[in-house]
Amino acid sequence: MSRPVEYVSIDCPSCGEPFEVEIDLSAGCQTLIEDCRVCCSPAELRIEIDTDGAIAAVEATPANG
Repeated sequence: MSRPVEYVSIDCPSCGEPFEVEIDLSAGCQTLIEDCRVCCSPAELRIEIDTDGAIAAVEATPANG
């Protein structure tokens, strides 16, 4: 059984360049750390999944680290 995933483009909070991240919709609301594909700075992603299982919001901030 495959997991429902969606790819979302976000803007890096450090360099401003867009990059894609894979979101596992079956995980529900979540917080992830993803490295920017351009500048390699870590970004903290807060992902909200609505009751229909779709992405409601993605917020990217610089990760403390």
